[in-house]
Amino acid sequence: MRLTAGGFAPMCETCCVKFEAGVRTEPVGPTSLVNGYERMPPTRRPSKGAIMAKVLLAITVSLDGYIAGPNDGAELPLGQGGEPLFEWFFTGDTPSKYNEMFRLSKPSAEFFDAGIDTCGAVISGRRTYDIAGAWGGNGPVSGLPLFVLTHNVPDEVPETTVPYTFVTDGIESALRQAEAAAGDKYVALTGSQAAQQCLKAGLLDEIQLPVVPDLLGGGVRLFDHIGGPVRLETLNVLDAPGVTHLRYRIAGR
Repeated sequence: MRLTAGGFAPMCETCCVKFEAGVRTEPVGPTSLVNGYERMPPTRRPSKGAIMAKVLLAITVSLDGYIAGPNDGAELPLGQGGEPLFEWFFTGDTPSKYNEMFRLSKPSAEFFDAGIDTCGAVISGRRTYDIAGAWGGNGPVSGLPLFVLTHNVPDEVPETTVPYTFVTDGIESALRQAEAAAGDKYVALTGSQAAQQCLKAGLLDEIQLPVVPDLLGGGVRLFDHIGGPVRLETLNVLDAPGVTHLRYRIAGR
């Protein structure tokens, strides 16, 4: 198991599918609401560079806006003092259907699982990918194809249980490829780099923030370098033990 600021996924010792690129999955369209979370094919927005999929950022953050403490890296994925960011995954008695090792409170488990239900592909920055040790070949979300923003493709890529695609020509290209893989589901972002690039380009639709009641006082900030003010509309607030889940729609700049 590896905890990182950009995602939280189990490490798998046995990987059976080799590296692939440009793989498309069939769309799946759920049709209900859970804890205020839309579980339906996303509403199509006017074309922005042909990006039509709904793009969602979901990441745990401290009350003072950090997703990792200082000096994060491969040896210290959450940085110094960053462990409280993920305590809410283990302080309840309800397992996630996506990972039975997680023991969340019932409202957090329902909210967490409903969010993953809507996702069809994930985009990560290269730094998050490296710190996470490539998620052991399993991706940050089990079963979902991963697209990694990078200037250079890694010399070595682990055998993977999901397709890994390394995108060297920018966030819009990554979103187009992730959209093809996601079908009618959301494209999820993980890590600060992908989130900041999407916000700056005006391509992010929604933000989901599990906020923990801790002040890290330094580290990796989520919302630096976003190109100016962004207006948000509140969609849902769910108070759960050890965490408050906030969900917003991007309303404009």
